[in-house]
Amino acid sequence: MSIVAGVDSSTQSCTVVLYDVERHELLAKVSAPHPPVTPPVSEQDPSAWWNALAVALPAACAEAGCAPGDISAVSVAAQHHGLVALDVQGAVIRPAKLWNDTASAPQAARLVEQTGREMWVRRTGSVPTAAFTITKLAWLAENEPENFARMRFAMLPHDWLTMRLCGRLVSDRGDSSGTGYFDPVSNIWCEDLLALVDPDRPWTAQLPHVLGPDEPGGSADTSAARSLGLRPGTVVGPGTGDQSAAALGLGLSQGDVMMAFGTSGVVTGLSDVPITDPRGAINGTASATGAFQPIVVTLNAARITDTFAQWLGVDHAELSRLALAADRHRVDRPTVVPFFDGERTPDRPFARGILADLSTSTTREEFALSAYEGVVLGLLAGRASLVSAGLDVRNRLLVTGGASRSGAYRSTLAALSGLPVSTPMLDGSLASARGAAIQAAAVLTGASVVETSASWNLGSQVVAAPHPEDRECAESRRRRYNEVVAVDQLDHRPPARPIP
Repeated sequence: MSIVAGVDSSTQSCTVVLYDVERHELLAKVSAPHPPVTPPVSEQDPSAWWNALAVALPAACAEAGCAPGDISAVSVAAQHHGLVALDVQGAVIRPAKLWNDTASAPQAARLVEQTGREMWVRRTGSVPTAAFTITKLAWLAENEPENFARMRFAMLPHDWLTMRLCGRLVSDRGDSSGTGYFDPVSNIWCEDLLALVDPDRPWTAQLPHVLGPDEPGGSADTSAARSLGLRPGTVVGPGTGDQSAAALGLGLSQGDVMMAFGTSGVVTGLSDVPITDPRGAINGTASATGAFQPIVVTLNAARITDTFAQWLGVDHAELSRLALAADRHRVDRPTVVPFFDGERTPDRPFARGILADLSTSTTREEFALSAYEGVVLGLLAGRASLVSAGLDVRNRLLVTGGASRSGAYRSTLAALSGLPVSTPMLDGSLASARGAAIQAAAVLTGASVVETSASWNLGSQVVAAPHPEDRECAESRRRRYNEVVAVDQLDHRPPARPIP
């Protein structure tokens, strides 16, 4: 029996799954937490990611009844966009800036103003927001010039973890195309865009080599890999970003749309050709298969329903029950714009949330439902952007992520989209780790990652369906949501200096 490990190093935790390659059988799944973060400043010490991996990997092996030395291949998926800055010795200079750190919003605005939005879309497929790595590099240059001067290598979270395993500075197309300085069509780094941050730095020499989707990163021969108990010669896959890995793990194919309900909200699909949006609502990224994976990401998703549950003093199961008990067809009920921690799509880093249409007759049930609707309507706006840009969406609407298990999220999505909602025959929270395991299996066996993902596909099942009477209500809710979003045009930027 050949065993492979898939690692999902997300914002919240490190999840390790072990699979039997021949039978595609899940042998173990274990998670270890990462330090919590709270935007607008969102940072983690990369050593915390490694420490969590060092807890989760041996625990998964114990669950599976094997040893780390029995693992034949491993691959790492991790949170997109973050900046890991290393010095000339390869030591981490400062805590990593994460994707949901919005401190670089001023730098993002200046970079876009310098060249115009269209140029960024043409060169990289996306307009950089505060999430993108290039804006974090610009922030570092302006705010911590000594650290910027010390930096010799700029890496993404999955790049750093992969380097710890195999000793090579490597990345992949899927994750690299979320940096803001990689061309996913030509597969090259854009040194001229990085020159906007620092025109004198030899950027290409300080960036990872970008691997193909079926190309191994190397072997787990480092002292760090040995400390995990991995044997020398264990194959290390190319790795990728967590959403690219999730598409592999779910067996996503063209025509499918994946909607993820996690810390962030994600809408994505696959395409043989680049899908872009000159307005910047879409990130025109590459996939982990050699194709393209346009994606829309919202900053506020499951944490909104977390917050509403706290406000009401209930757990998630009770919040879902309340929402499901609400009268969906009542017109006069609350509307939520969930920009609680600023927003990424639309690009409103200094926004705050709005709770509108309250009255003395508002019920707890309606209040709970408004939270789910606010998150879902934001994601459906992202789906509409993908459709307008030409993405094929004729097949399944798949939901994943930890919050996708909520009956309220499922039923609200079906009611507001008018589409049947499916879930994979898989715990959605394991999709990214499973995708990483599929990468590991592909490089181990020599098969393509596309073939491996297809052969590992577990299928899906419909878990919620729209009702004809939902149609008019859904249109009303979309219209009211858009009206409230349009009202919130104020810039909530903090004052430049304290007010006496």
